[in-house]
Amino acid sequence: MNPQALAGTLTARSGEIPKHRVVTGFDGFVDEMISLVAERKSLERFARVEHIDQFGDLVKAAAGHSSLREIVVTQTDPGGCAVNMGDGLATLGVAVTTFATVGQPVHAAFDAYSRIATLHSWGREPGRTLAFEFADGKLMFSSVSHLAEFTPDYVKQRLAEQDFEKSCRAADLIAFVDWTLYPHMTACWQLLAEQVFAKLEHRPFLFLDLVDPSSRSRADIEAMLEGLPLLNRHCRTTLGLNQNEANILSDILSQPHEKRPEMDGAAGQAKALQGALGIDEVVIHATRFAVLANEDGTAQAPGPYCEKPVKSTGAGDRFNAGYALGLVLHLPPEDRLLLGNATSGAYVRSGTSPSISEVIQLLQNYPQR
Repeated sequence: MNPQALAGTLTARSGEIPKHRVVTGFDGFVDEMISLVAERKSLERFARVEHIDQFGDLVKAAAGHSSLREIVVTQTDPGGCAVNMGDGLATLGVAVTTFATVGQPVHAAFDAYSRIATLHSWGREPGRTLAFEFADGKLMFSSVSHLAEFTPDYVKQRLAEQDFEKSCRAADLIAFVDWTLYPHMTACWQLLAEQVFAKLEHRPFLFLDLVDPSSRSRADIEAMLEGLPLLNRHCRTTLGLNQNEANILSDILSQPHEKRPEMDGAAGQAKALQGALGIDEVVIHATRFAVLANEDGTAQAPGPYCEKPVKSTGAGDRFNAGYALGLVLHLPPEDRLLLGNATSGAYVRSGTSPSISEVIQLLQNYPQR
């Protein structure tokens, strides 16, 4: 692993980045970032609940009683993985077009995003997420029932406008993210594979991110997995997973695995998943490392771990953005992982999507633990 060499490569090739085009879809959310108050010290100052297990203790202690706990909404952001990943890519310099459930008319939360990316509204109303942030992770509670309106029939109507197909024909990479919260997304993916991807002549990269499918039935997950080879037939398909998501799929496929593997174990898990799913590539990103597996073998890279992140919500989407940039630049596997790690690492340290120069700076001084 050589982060400094990758920094040099990106410096030399930064002029290429704006030439690349990416399409992202389909989730748009309005995200409220929330701190849970442990103790109010003054009108301006409070101590927050720092760890998820402390929150769990508070919830358990309230069983059988009434309980009130103050929250502080620290900010309201445009969200959804399609928007977050698009924000990460656009800030790196890539030309991004997003089709997402951002409301009709488009919700004001997406005004800033629409200034850096081309945004098409594919949905009557955005989702809403309450993101409780802690030092060791986050708990997200989403209102999503109206997302059931995103059906194959609805997608057919939007395809008649031709904007999506035209954008895909020009794209180096297409990203479909957040399968979990859209109950008809498996059928929508199949429709798009047959009516759009089958017409593409250049076999673009396709990046998939399920987003924690633990709330979906085993039958739903199996049906989605069975459809992945169809997507892979028309696109060079990468499935991006965090460790929890990888474990869920390993369980579904009856593959032995550790719940919290080290890098070598995670790489073996990725290889087993890639072979079973019949797609080009599987990527697993954990807090301290990232790994991938494809037909050529496996690769791995430690991450620039941050003990006290400024913001953790959206970190995985920025990893995906960095990794996707590595794909369209045709970087070697280890460098793609490094670029994903560095993009995510810069994001959690600042709370905003990093520019390519900020990613290069982190790579030049890559922290390792």
